[in-house]
Amino acid sequence: MADDDDVGLVLSEASEAMDKTIQSFRKELQRIRTGRASTALLDGVMVDYFDTPTPLNQLANLTTPDPRLIVVSPYDKGAMSNIEKAILASDLGLTPNNDGSVIRIAIPALTEERRKDLVKQVRKMAEEHKVGVREGRRDAISMLKDLEADGLGRDDRHRAEKSVQDLTDRFIAKVDELTAEKEKEVLEV
Repeated sequence: MADDDDVGLVLSEASEAMDKTIQSFRKELQRIRTGRASTALLDGVMVDYFDTPTPLNQLANLTTPDPRLIVVSPYDKGAMSNIEKAILASDLGLTPNNDGSVIRIAIPALTEERRKDLVKQVRKMAEEHKVGVREGRRDAISMLKDLEADGLGRDDRHRAEKSVQDLTDRFIAKVDELTAEKEKEVLEV
């Protein structure tokens, strides 16, 4: 027989799934380039290090000494050219400058057109993550229907569905809030 503990578990699982979607969205937003330098821009860069794809942040110290510059200090100077190639091959549109001991990456100011493209990209990502939140809602409602078949009262199921919808609305609002913050950051000159 289904009871309030089962409903609580369904709500907890839904909340956890939706929260993972928000964390994923935050991480993806960090990779969107703004006018400011951020080491997070290089998070997805993989370097061919002794024939093994290795994340850049494991091969070098990344710093941002000023708002328009990222400095990459490789732990192994022999990896400099591979790091440089990996940055050039990434779709970030950044040009590394190798001086033999460190690689400097100047972050150019974004053009108006590029800013608009980035805003579109942010909105597309937001929509994808909203779909993820809604999938969490769909799964939770499906579980609640299963619980109703196991003896949960119809009124209890409707109350629980209302709670799931409230949870969904809260997480969708969070996606909208993060989207607005990132858009403002991208459009800032």
